[in-house]
Amino acid sequence: MGLPVRQLAYKVNDLEAAALAHHRQFGSGPFFVLRHVALSSSHHRGTERPFDHSSAYGQWGSVMVELVVQHNADDSALHDMFPHGSGKEGLHHAALFVDDLEAAIARFEAEGAALAQLSVTETGTAFAFIDARQTLGHMLELYEPTPQLTGFYDFVAAAAQGWDGTDLLRELG
Repeated sequence: MGLPVRQLAYKVNDLEAAALAHHRQFGSGPFFVLRHVALSSSHHRGTERPFDHSSAYGQWGSVMVELVVQHNADDSALHDMFPHGSGKEGLHHAALFVDDLEAAIARFEAEGAALAQLSVTETGTAFAFIDARQTLGHMLELYEPTPQLTGFYDFVAAAAQGWDGTDLLRELG
């Protein structure tokens, strides 16, 4: 079963500075910023917890890049790798589309990669962080390729086509 990487995501401390640095180094962008992503639920290691985060999404060649900052100190898949207050930044996850989210979570758990976090956006998109640090050194993010999600990926990719480098950060919502 081929599961290509659809996105690489980095935990950052400052979305704007990280987007500018990534663009300067790799030519990625433009970045679409979604502040305080609205969630209907979020469970970290089986316990409901708030997950207040903002993300900037840009195109990096054929892959989407996400820059994410968590605003609250609560436990999360981000804080599993980058403890709150540590100031550390780095690769957090690679995102994959799966046909059946529950089945994929079960398959990874059977292979020793536990579910770290399961969250659902207010628009109904479920995403799961799988703890693959033992084998890969980072988390995996799994979600089903709904028309809304793939449409967003297409929107970000289309914005990069012929982009002249201006208007690097674009607010969403």
